[in-house]
Amino acid sequence: MAISPSEILSELASTRPSPAAVTALRAAVHAHRMLLVKSLLVRVDRHSTALTPAVRRRFEQDWETLERTERADPAAVRHVLDYPMTGAWLIEVLAAPVGPEFERHLAHLSGVSAAAVVRAGGDIDRTLTLPTGVLALPGIGMLNCPSGRAHLTGRDGRVRIADGVRGVGVVLSRPRVGGPPVAERPVSEGAEWSELRTFPGGTVVLDDLDPYRVPSSGIGPSALPAARRLTSARGLWFERWRAARTFMSAADPARAAEIGAVLRAVVPLAPPQPADGAPVSATLRAAPCAVLTQLPTGGRELAQSLVHETHHTKLAALNELLPLCRPDGTTLHHVGWRPDPRPVPAVLQGAYAHLALTDLSSRMLRGRALPSAPRRWAAEQFPEYREQVGKALSILRESDELTSAGREFVHRMVRHHESLGMTARSCV
Repeated sequence: MAISPSEILSELASTRPSPAAVTALRAAVHAHRMLLVKSLLVRVDRHSTALTPAVRRRFEQDWETLERTERADPAAVRHVLDYPMTGAWLIEVLAAPVGPEFERHLAHLSGVSAAAVVRAGGDIDRTLTLPTGVLALPGIGMLNCPSGRAHLTGRDGRVRIADGVRGVGVVLSRPRVGGPPVAERPVSEGAEWSELRTFPGGTVVLDDLDPYRVPSSGIGPSALPAARRLTSARGLWFERWRAARTFMSAADPARAAEIGAVLRAVVPLAPPQPADGAPVSATLRAAPCAVLTQLPTGGRELAQSLVHETHHTKLAALNELLPLCRPDGTTLHHVGWRPDPRPVPAVLQGAYAHLALTDLSSRMLRGRALPSAPRRWAAEQFPEYREQVGKALSILRESDELTSAGREFVHRMVRHHESLGMTARSCV
């Protein structure tokens, strides 16, 4: 049964997990992604005479491959198009000036269409031209092709991708529902295939490969780039992921499950120089459902980042359905979690993410059977979170920069915030 916009507001404002609301938000992300795809088609058509014949021919072949695969397996194509870094790529290619930069970004459509074929296990026999010498398959992996060409042959659910000259490559089998494609042994020794790994217990991938995983300008004031891909670091990420799930599941298993349902990828960021301070994390508006973060010191820190950034994704997707803020706002406000003044949309984003952390710490306070360490953390953090969110909600309630939907959303957030105060007092 479809959920109405009013019900979505009500379900999401409390920050509590709601499978129906998550389904509606995924639909909103997909609708926006399809709008970007159609915008790309329009832009290519509008500037077709400015493209070289080879670029135009490659685009038409990629588009035809995508359309043919979509007719055979719509879910496979949707899975690739909705992948967070596909959104980041679309924003880049749509913003690039027509010319060499636009053509360079446009070439990534070959990887997008090839990833769809792999997920569908479709029949194909085609040679791709790769200007960068790399074929990046969103959400799957990457093959280095020094020759600048990759040959794809697919049949009966198995797709072979190999360098067009050396024949070095990999065979990928069609995945099970929601899972990653299965990489068989390399076609020959010395294959330059690298695949993404899935975190234990779900379908979220550790994406340390995609060329669009971090903007060229970096993340945060320090312009943090993507972390270097290290096999040794992968084990640490998986260890912290398990610890984060254990930390959340003890008091709030529904929230731990929601993170696995909302997120598609975690992107490692480079460590700070010097290495001090709390780990930086972010969610890109162009790539919802992905968390960009530095390696946290422990499972608790990763859990906090995952909860925080998951709610940035939820609110960004909600904005696609129901805009919450007016676009012409100019006022800035101080909030408890940032030293710099923030515009109203950022105040709302931060208040929502911190309300989720307030809710989590409240549940840990009430978890009598929990170990002492998470209860101590909750006892320390709950009052601070609740005070910070309370002040931010006061700012939002007095703001004239919210839409009617935004005012209703904030009103429901206030009600949940007040209820958390009552539950905390009841367990003292």
